[in-house]
Amino acid sequence: MNSQWLIVACLAAALAQGQTKPAKATGYTPPRTADGQPDLQGIWNNATITALERPPSLAGKAFFTPAEAAAFEKLTALQNNRDERGPDGATDVAGAYNQAWFDRGTKVVGTLRTSLIVDPPEGKIPYNEAAQKRLAAAVDYTRAHPADGPENLTLQDRCLVWATAGPPMLPGPYNDNYQIFQGPGYVAIVVEMIHDVRVIPTDGRPHLPDSVRLWRGDSRGHWEGNTLVVETTNFNGKSHFRGATEKMHLIERFTRTAADTLTYEFTVDDPATFAKPWTASIPMVKSDGPIYEYACHEGNYAVPGILAGARLQEKKLAESGRK
Repeated sequence: MNSQWLIVACLAAALAQGQTKPAKATGYTPPRTADGQPDLQGIWNNATITALERPPSLAGKAFFTPAEAAAFEKLTALQNNRDERGPDGATDVAGAYNQAWFDRGTKVVGTLRTSLIVDPPEGKIPYNEAAQKRLAAAVDYTRAHPADGPENLTLQDRCLVWATAGPPMLPGPYNDNYQIFQGPGYVAIVVEMIHDVRVIPTDGRPHLPDSVRLWRGDSRGHWEGNTLVVETTNFNGKSHFRGATEKMHLIERFTRTAADTLTYEFTVDDPATFAKPWTASIPMVKSDGPIYEYACHEGNYAVPGILAGARLQEKKLAESGRK
């Protein structure tokens, strides 16, 4: 505990020292594929401890100094250590996996930004008033009906969709690996988590009819210089990315900015949920791999266990005469 307080003190002191500027563009020219497109192929990893939204403790501060970043990384490593299981059995079980299973990264992003969101400047998702009310009602409903049936459980618990798969693709607690393949007219992205594959046409074909709605939407790509730009529409509204509806419109940009770095940026627009579009930027680092299969459903005892536990609780409440 003493070491934790020491790191907190160091971080607090560092926060008073100001902030750095973003890194300048390197002017890197990526290699080309056989058909002349920028070569984005390979295995990339986006693990980072930088949060999507800026934490309240860093409000008004867009960038860490190097000293702040080092202190933040040490503090986060202590706070995220899942081997600190707690004093009793219930706390231990609530901790789920131990530290060996996690690979969320140990560093903030190289730009030293305090959030992955770069616009708006405050680093927060700009929810509109209607969305705030809708999301609050959804939270209340979930608390009242945590496990009536499997449909009440999260998409992650049900092995349907993870935020790592997206789109947009966000870092997760583990399995932050992606493999990009390119061919004439197509780019494919293999996502390690739940073994998803995004196949993105780049041959100029139109989007699917509005009546066709998909879990990951309908993606179409084109090249702007060295950047792959992907537009995704036709979401089915079930993945609810950060509360978005089926009307979410997504623009992703993939730019190889160094031999070992792929800069991934995305802009989300959904007037039903957000007061204005917002943008995040995530660096992806080249990895030797390989990518191993992530089997989510196989041996997934969490869903039947959660539902069985809920039924047991209901039975006990009924036997006690309470409602």
